[in-house]
Amino acid sequence: MSDQGNFVLNLSVLYRNTQKYFDRVLIPYEIGSGQLTFLLFINENEGITMQELTRISEVDKGTTTKSVQRLIDQGYVQALTDEKDRRVKRLYTTEKAAGIMNDIYDFRNSLRMMMARGMDFAAFEAMLSQAADNARSGMSQDPRSILKIGRFQKFSVQRWPGLTACGIDFSGCNFKCPYCRERNLVFIPEGTEFEDPDEIMAYLMKRKGLIDAVCLSGGEPLMQEGLEDLLVQIRSTGYQIRLETNGSAPDKLRSLIEKKLVDYVAMDIKNTPEKYAETAGVNKDVLNFGAIRESVQILKEGNVPYEFVTPVVRELHTEEDILTIAKLIAPAQKYILQVYEETDNPIQTGFHAYSETEMEELLQKVRKIIPETAVRGGAR
Repeated sequence: MSDQGNFVLNLSVLYRNTQKYFDRVLIPYEIGSGQLTFLLFINENEGITMQELTRISEVDKGTTTKSVQRLIDQGYVQALTDEKDRRVKRLYTTEKAAGIMNDIYDFRNSLRMMMARGMDFAAFEAMLSQAADNARSGMSQDPRSILKIGRFQKFSVQRWPGLTACGIDFSGCNFKCPYCRERNLVFIPEGTEFEDPDEIMAYLMKRKGLIDAVCLSGGEPLMQEGLEDLLVQIRSTGYQIRLETNGSAPDKLRSLIEKKLVDYVAMDIKNTPEKYAETAGVNKDVLNFGAIRESVQILKEGNVPYEFVTPVVRELHTEEDILTIAKLIAPAQKYILQVYEETDNPIQTGFHAYSETEMEELLQKVRKIIPETAVRGGAR
């Protein structure tokens, strides 16, 4: 079981159990949790219009109409024509409603006390109110438009051999490779605070002339909706750009290449077509291997320097698998056999690397298919 937190589960528990509580205690009154908020608002704002009720209850017009009609049918609310404007209907509670409102307030207060049990009540209500305000102000923005930069490495000589570079590692990936060393970039933990792109750009501006390149990895960079805008900014500073991708988004890959926003692409080739889904940690019915093939062909068109990379894992790859992959992608500018190296944060444990001798023997066999093949050891 994942231990990354239960934020969404907790929200669901609060929502479902609040509804269940009110639906249960309101059974004798023949209304449900869906009508409760509207009844309270009307009781405390006699003469309110449907439009005003929709606004303050923060729901759509249809929901308001349906709930108010239920209250009218049950005899708790009446709609009267405005004396000054006959087009307007105003809502009032009835004598029947007056007879149950004390019970309604008791039910509400009892729930509040149960919810705040073991906590400072005033602090609880203040936090709940702030969370609601945050939801109102923040949830109108599409979260996909926010660049999810999980980590920023200020300097590396390993990410792009031969160049000094910094690394931008994006959070989120559509693959869940069991051997992956970056669990927290795939399954984004609750409370993750992403790096600020503006601060990264400020750093890059200060280091112009001292660092050669920016390397984009993850996670899967091509899942980021705002990636192109970031690349335009980086390109304007004069840095070279290396993109590491799993190749599942060929259209986005082609677009970045055609717009000359990347200088080098490293694309993972996980395994043979038959074993690809298993190695990528996804259901074979949803894996689009055709997209992988298309990305391979895009790179082989030669419009940008590239390399294909296979992390070689003893439990997932046989020698025959690697030779099949080489035949699949040949001819290629460069093919890297990546030595598997476990970290403290893998998706799954229990995987192992081939020995140095075994990797050397495999290298010599693969070079007969793709001469520009090399073994790269350790973390990139």
